[in-house]
Amino acid sequence: MRTDARNARVLIYSHDTFGLGHLRRCRRIAQSLVARRKGLSVLILSGSPIIGSFDFRTRVDFVRVPGVIKLRNGEYSSLSLHMDVSEVMEMRASIIRHTAEVFSPDIFIVDKEPLGLRGEIQGTLAMLKSHGTQLVLGLRDVLDEPKLLAREWARKNPLPALRDLYDEILVYGLPQVCNPLEGIDLPESVQRKITYTGYLQSTPPKAFRHEPLEIGNGEPFILVMAGGGGDGEQLMDWVISAYENDANIPYPSMLVFGPFMHPRRRRSFRQRVAKLHRVQAITFDTHVEQLMARAAGVVAMGGYNTFCEILSLNKRALIVPRTKPRMEQYVRASRAAQLGLVRMLVQGERNSPETMAIALRNLPTQPLPSNVVVPGLLQGLDNIQRLVDRWLDDEKSPRVALATGA
Repeated sequence: MRTDARNARVLIYSHDTFGLGHLRRCRRIAQSLVARRKGLSVLILSGSPIIGSFDFRTRVDFVRVPGVIKLRNGEYSSLSLHMDVSEVMEMRASIIRHTAEVFSPDIFIVDKEPLGLRGEIQGTLAMLKSHGTQLVLGLRDVLDEPKLLAREWARKNPLPALRDLYDEILVYGLPQVCNPLEGIDLPESVQRKITYTGYLQSTPPKAFRHEPLEIGNGEPFILVMAGGGGDGEQLMDWVISAYENDANIPYPSMLVFGPFMHPRRRRSFRQRVAKLHRVQAITFDTHVEQLMARAAGVVAMGGYNTFCEILSLNKRALIVPRTKPRMEQYVRASRAAQLGLVRMLVQGERNSPETMAIALRNLPTQPLPSNVVVPGLLQGLDNIQRLVDRWLDDEKSPRVALATGA
């Protein structure tokens, strides 16, 4: 470990088989760390095919490992290369380990998967542990429905790594909202490593880099988001159907399909949108926070990052969570709705356009998230910064203002 903490290095691992959630969360943490500590450098390991589309602060960079994608049968396949997935995984593991050896991080933050995709970082964890690197596992507020998570962890068996390798486990949320490890029988030694940081606050850039489209002649609009878009077709179809069946919905909408939506479905949606004078659509915007800041309300599926942005920008939100292949979004949305932070609408086999039209009409008048007081709700980045300072400076002060325990 470097004796001069001013020139410290943080390595962040994000496996990124599909979607934007892991990458956007890791990027937010990295940007925050370098903004608040001069001389610190952050390197992100990612399998995202679109990581190069995002801009990064000075002293934040990335190494892209070959991408893989999870198939509907649960197996993995190479995203782009004509190679057997076992060869791709061997290549990924080698790149990750070599990068860690050369970069020599003071802190290694692993996003969500304790052992990495199919165990690809296990060797790297052991190597860095022997070098004195601080090993940190970062978990979002919800991983999955407890019984499904218990089954998954029984198969992957990450507990030895949590017990013997990791120094800290950070939960990017609050226990009064969600406990991501509910139903997992954790030994006391592992429970003592858990810190709930609060959610990761999002702050859009002060200056708007661009205006993707002029929406509704400057009038208030509803932003409809599908995250990465790979599983957002049902939501988009439902919203478009509402406008097709009710021309008097008072607010126009801007749809953001997401970069991973199937091109054929995206073209079909665009053809329908072209016939609606109150609806516009774009595929993707790396500065979606700027759009959200201008919106009168948000309709979204309720992924972690979108939820953080809704809270940070204090936006009225209608969450329409997916329930397959994971219940993560449904668990988060239902708990948030119980607290009064958002409203939730559950997708069904037959989504009535009238139901969505009513929800869109009511959205701009529902209570703001700030009407609900949850202490420490958006202190995640501040608390992560305090922990990083302590790890780098070897401070032994107690964890003031941090909620600990499982």
